[in-house]
Amino acid sequence: MDKKITVVGAGNVGATVAQRIIEKELADVVLIDIIEGVPQGKALDLKEAAPVEKHDADIIGANTYEASANSDIVIITAGIPRKPGMSRDDLISTNAGIMKNVTQQIAKFSPNTILIIVSNPLDAMCHVAYEASGFPGNRVIGMAGVLDSARFRAFIAMELNVSVENTHAFVLGGHGDTMVPLPRYSTVAGIPITELMSEDRINALVTRTANGGAEIVSLLKTGSAYYAPSSAAVEMAEAILKDKKKILPCAAYLDGEYGFKDLFIGVPVKLGKNGVEEIIQINLTESEKAALQKSANSVQDLKNILKKLAA
Repeated sequence: MDKKITVVGAGNVGATVAQRIIEKELADVVLIDIIEGVPQGKALDLKEAAPVEKHDADIIGANTYEASANSDIVIITAGIPRKPGMSRDDLISTNAGIMKNVTQQIAKFSPNTILIIVSNPLDAMCHVAYEASGFPGNRVIGMAGVLDSARFRAFIAMELNVSVENTHAFVLGGHGDTMVPLPRYSTVAGIPITELMSEDRINALVTRTANGGAEIVSLLKTGSAYYAPSSAAVEMAEAILKDKKKILPCAAYLDGEYGFKDLFIGVPVKLGKNGVEEIIQINLTESEKAALQKSANSVQDLKNILKKLAA
């Protein structure tokens, strides 16, 4: 492969991200984790599956960052996962320290890379990565809206018994309980879902989407979601590597857009070879604006916690 992606964190999310990348033959992969033997073992296992899966992408495991040098994209999944009863916010102190260290190492060896952040709490970790790397805002992107929109789309397809390929949905705001699903912009084969189901059913799907991660955590009991998050991160990476100019909802650095400044918020963006190439500003109703403001306030609260931790 002529492209290289480093995946930091060889847990369930990171390993599945690596698997999806090489099986799509998007790039060669470096899988990094601090636990000796784990990234090497998972990389070797995936390499031995290559003859069956019929791909020639390479993958190696490492415990240090030298192997990540000159990566086109770095996907960061490192951090402790949520356990039942924990909110994403509970993770902030531990994961902020991990994110700062990881990002500084990555920036040292791949100063021109694009960062895709998966670690929680997502929006806060984007800020840590942004400040620790010194990268411009367009090269630090959070995987939030793609996952949340995928969940919303799945629930719409289940509710209406239609193909997921016919469904399109937008979820804005922070990645958590204050996310803002937009039914007006959510469609099935171009038909707004507001014309296909009752307001009560839409509200139920919106609530389920907002609690999508917590629902899986409560079912698994010993971990959190990883199949859908990995798919979402790889869709973003593919859009960047292939310069698709694909419009996806992502946590992006806002500098005045939507009325927010110096804040990572989930909004529709155009992803291409330069990362976030454009922030798409859509018209919102007053209630949608209020919901987005509430979500932004929640992200700002996390950012304030980060400042206190750094003091």
